[in-house]
Amino acid sequence: MAQSKIRKQDALEYHQKEYPGKIEVIPTKNSKTQRDLALAYSPGVAFPCLEIADKPETVYDYTAKGNLVAVISDGSAVLGLGNIGPEASKPVMEGKGILFKIFAGIDVFDLELNTKSTEEFISVVKALEPTFGGINLEDIKAPDCFEIESRLKKEMNIPVMHDDQHGTAIISGAALINAVEVVGKDMAGLKVVVSGAGASAISCIKIIIELGVKKENIIVCDSRGVIRADREGLSGFKKDYATEKDVNSIEEALVDSDFFLGLSKGNLMTPEMLLSMAKDPIVFALANPDPEIDYNLALDTRQDVVMATGRSDFPNQVNNVLGFPFIFRGALDVRATEINEAMKLAAVKAIAELAKAPVPEIVMHAYNLNNISFGRNYIIPKPFDPRLLTTVTPAVAKAAIASGVAKHPIDDWDAYESTLVKRMGNDDNLLRVVTNRARQKSKKIVFAEADDHRILKAAQIALEEGIAEPIFLGNKNKIKEIMQNHHIKMENVEIIDPRSSESKPMREKYAEMFYEKRQRRGYNWIEAKEKIKSRNYFGTMMVQNGDADAIISGISRNYANTIRPALEIIGTYAPSKKVSSMYLMITKRGPLFFADTTIIPNPTVEELVDITKLTANAVRKSFDLEPRVALLSYSNFGSSDDEEPRIVRKAVERIKAEYPELIVDGEIQANFALNQEALSESFPFSDLVGNAPNVLIFPNLSSANISYKLMQIMGATEAVGPIILGMNKPVHILQMGSSVREVLNMISIANIDAQNREGK
Repeated sequence: MAQSKIRKQDALEYHQKEYPGKIEVIPTKNSKTQRDLALAYSPGVAFPCLEIADKPETVYDYTAKGNLVAVISDGSAVLGLGNIGPEASKPVMEGKGILFKIFAGIDVFDLELNTKSTEEFISVVKALEPTFGGINLEDIKAPDCFEIESRLKKEMNIPVMHDDQHGTAIISGAALINAVEVVGKDMAGLKVVVSGAGASAISCIKIIIELGVKKENIIVCDSRGVIRADREGLSGFKKDYATEKDVNSIEEALVDSDFFLGLSKGNLMTPEMLLSMAKDPIVFALANPDPEIDYNLALDTRQDVVMATGRSDFPNQVNNVLGFPFIFRGALDVRATEINEAMKLAAVKAIAELAKAPVPEIVMHAYNLNNISFGRNYIIPKPFDPRLLTTVTPAVAKAAIASGVAKHPIDDWDAYESTLVKRMGNDDNLLRVVTNRARQKSKKIVFAEADDHRILKAAQIALEEGIAEPIFLGNKNKIKEIMQNHHIKMENVEIIDPRSSESKPMREKYAEMFYEKRQRRGYNWIEAKEKIKSRNYFGTMMVQNGDADAIISGISRNYANTIRPALEIIGTYAPSKKVSSMYLMITKRGPLFFADTTIIPNPTVEELVDITKLTANAVRKSFDLEPRVALLSYSNFGSSDDEEPRIVRKAVERIKAEYPELIVDGEIQANFALNQEALSESFPFSDLVGNAPNVLIFPNLSSANISYKLMQIMGATEAVGPIILGMNKPVHILQMGSSVREVLNMISIANIDAQNREGK
């Protein structure tokens, strides 16, 4: 899998377009009418104010405090950028807020403090306690960060954590527990070498000592070499962990060592240094973006090494996102007064245990692996594992209760887990999983409209992300000119002009194939040769012949002209069935799949059955979700006997009879289908009660097309599609005028479609 390449201009456009920055404040209550405003502000707001004044703890009941974390920095140690100041740190803090939200449903205000005084920093943060349920300190230089966190933890009654210190320590601690088990060693006997002596290294050392590593077995190195007890000028942490051993360099320290923990700089460890370590060495090379030793180099050097890095493109990624969202979630939900050592250790052990549990298919498919199981290449969970929320969060909450820092204990843990799932939605990260799965295996995708800068830009990103090997169709000079004008660079990409003399051999071969296929369907030899000069026909024939894995077209052509070549050349995989289409709608309530949105105008009973079957299969195979299907109408279960509701009703009867394992019901109005309370009250017999639908089958093309376009244009959802269903090979058609993001989403869909067909 390719390591993502991010260009300066792309990043600047991302942060600037539409609304500057990455976050906004959205009301959670109705605020449209005068009564709403009177309740939200004056005079209604006085009542919760008085309640809180009388009972301060009710601030958690009447305000957002209990789900609000402050991400606070002075900008003194930002990522790998150093002391760039508070204003320049703000994009990072907003980004951290996004991670809190998407992984744990926690709201964030980012606060960048313009101070170089530790005392002033502490004073400002302490004064914010009434506003926030927790404080996440971020990117503060050492040694200031130690005093700031220590003081704030003592002087505040809400959770405070400096993630730079503890995040990596928690995840690497979990990984070490499992690595030690895999190689059959003992914590107490481990000989450890740590490269790096910053805030993160200090916390990591404290964690591994808590896990059983002996302090005297740890050798710490900084930029000057081994931190020895006889070094002059030692103080604080370095003095506490200075070694008495007679070693002078990291090379000497690594001889016969069991565990190397790198938190320093890239390419510091040589193959010779790795070879000097003991049998079954454990190497956590966590420098980013370049590890202390390259993953592949380490495995080429020693097959017995257990390796972890901070990189997403290698196994065993030590990623802070496995920890901090769920630690704060658990702390907030029990109203903990602090995040203590017991809570951090509970997170360590919960993460370690999760890696030993059977891995769900959605996780394996996200990483394009047939099997993920506990062992050398899987000692920590994957960041996209949805079980982290319901595993780590309760463990932290239980530890807070057991250690006496929880002011709001939880009694019913099953109900709490259900609340966590409901808060996030089982499928909240679907698009991220889809994209990640596509990145695992690149596919040859032919673009019939390569003379469009949006296609070229999306293809460039897909190439760099390892999603696609683009093949462009069109005039070479024109395509290269567009690339130059839009600063798009792709080396050695294949460009084919179907009308050029150099493509004549391919063109004639494809023409013969097309003529043989369509000679009894209205095409003579001259017409066949002429058709193949068209980019859509040429590209479709590339897919049919195996010269490409998928074709994408339609950004500048009408739908009928785009799909016609695919129907004539590739056809459907069930000749008696019609091709169909669906849209993936990413909504706040989770993903919804709409069908048929673009092809069949007025489906018959048989066609509705086919549409439902095709859509359900796609949802299951391409998105790893169990389909729950509602066939929509303006009628509810026979309330109208007009022709259209009757067709839908008969289709439901057929589907239930032919596919009894499928959760499906109808005909039903959309407001009941998507409202479980109203559905269970009015139609308790429905199979959709307790099975909220994620697939909506519309009675005709007009209703489906209008519905998805209305939702899309009103900003209520992100639409991915149309996703073509029922073709023999991967053919995907864009909306006219699609954006770069929409093209890129379609490239991921086409990639997964091609992956699903491998070996079939």
